[in-house]
Formats: sequence, structure tokens, C-alpha cells
Amino acid sequence: MQRLLLSFLLLLWGAMAPAEGLLSLGSRQDGRQWEAVGRLEIAGKAFCTGALIEPDIVVTAAHCLFDTETGARVPEDQIQFLAGWRNGRAAAYRRVRRAVAHPDYAYDAPSDARRVSRDLALIRLQHPIRNTTVIPFDTGPRPGTGDRVGVVSYAHNRSEAPSLQELCDVISLQDAILILSCTVDFGASGSPVFRFGEDGLARIVSVVSAKAEANGAPVSLALDLAEPLATLRDALESQADSGAGLEPMQAGTRRDTGARFIRP
Repeated sequence: MQRLLLSFLLLLWGAMAPAEGLLSLGSRQDGRQWEAVGRLEIAGKAFCTGALIEPDIVVTAAHCLFDTETGARVPEDQIQFLAGWRNGRAAAYRRVRRAVAHPDYAYDAPSDARRVSRDLALIRLQHPIRNTTVIPFDTGPRPGTGDRVGVVSYAHNRSEAPSLQELCDVISLQDAILILSCTVDFGASGSPVFRFGEDGLARIVSVVSAKAEANGAPVSLALDLAEPLATLRDALESQADSGAGLEPMQAGTRRDTGARFIRP
């Protein structure tokens, strides 16, 4: 299989053109199916996207847990999950009890496929969300090249309501990452990638890590969930801080922090 030449841009906030091909979920009716997707508030100055996979567990990108200004992990008491956030209100608000990043994720590593493939974190909320309208998503197996997927995300120019891109494609599988045609922008770090089963249910099959260019065309990069998710579940249950000592990177910050491009 021909390998795509990628240039990576991690999903910091920046002045970018508005995303296209997205359906805004700003109304309660449009967003009803997606209220387990929420906005993660990071220390009052950044945000990411996350999704419930259990009543008290949120999956997101590992780099959302770090602060580039201080070089330290963001304290857990400064992170909040706003389930179904739309136009100033959330279906549920929760503080964070515990957050773990994949033990092999490091910000100071080269921005390449391996870094993306470990860019995953789990967050345990202080209290489970027992709201009948906020139903956690199941996870599913990795999709294949050519499969159709969808993404629900927040971003800097649509931070007050999520947007859905229901149909985009898995362009390629490369070094445990998925290269997608899905539209993402700064603030979309941690966005769930969904695949619809024959039963009509949406299952999370990946998580967005970065935007990139592949052979000159814009793409998004996501990761194969299977191994990283199993590792993080074990870490969360053992209360091991697998993210200790990792260098931070904000996502969704409301100012330009100087994202880096590389060509691996």
C-alpha cells in the first residue's frame, strides 16, 4: 500500500478557515443522540472534546491534559466535563476525580505516527452521570480502509455547540493510525470517531488526535483504540498515574500558541 506523506498539526487553537460539511447540533432535537459527547474545560483557558464510554468515564486525547505554558499536567480539579454542551447550558456538569494519559505518550516526542497512536486519555468523573438523556457510547473495532465514519466535535469557531460530520472516509491505515477525510479544527482534540452498525447504533471506533495534510490535501488523524484503551483501563483501575512527567500541550486554547509542522 502506498504510504501517504503527512505533515502534522496538533489541534491547538488557531486562526483557521471555518470547517465545511458539518451539521450544527445547536438545537436540543438535533443533539439528542449525542449528549454523551461534551466539551472538556481545561483550567479555564482551553477546551477539548470528550465522550462518555461509561457513566463516569470520558475518553479524550492525551495532550488535552497538559499545559504548555507551565510544562506540567493540568490539575484534575481544574478540568470539567460539560456533557451535551449547547449554547451556554449542559445536560450534565461534572468535575474530574482522576485522569490518566497513555504511558507511552510524550509531547516532546517527534510529531509522527507513533505519537498520534498513543494520544489517548481516560478521565474518571467525580460522580457518574445518571441522566436518561446522556447515554454512554459503546466502543467498536477499528474500521478498515474505505469504511464510512462520522465525527462529533467542538472547535474554536463552533465552541458553543457540537457539530456532526456524519459521512467521511477512512482514507488509509498507517502505523496504527487512521487517516480520515473528516473535517476537524482546533479544539476538536479528543473528538469521538463513530461507525454506525447494522443495528443503527453509533459506536466509538477511534479518537481524533490531529489535523494534517496528506499529499497536499487536508486530513484528520485518529488512533486505533484497542491496545491504548485496554492499557488505560488497567491504569485507571489501578490508580496508576501513567501520564506523570509528560510534557504538556493545550488544545482549544483561545490564543495562538504556535503549533509545529513537521514532515516525518
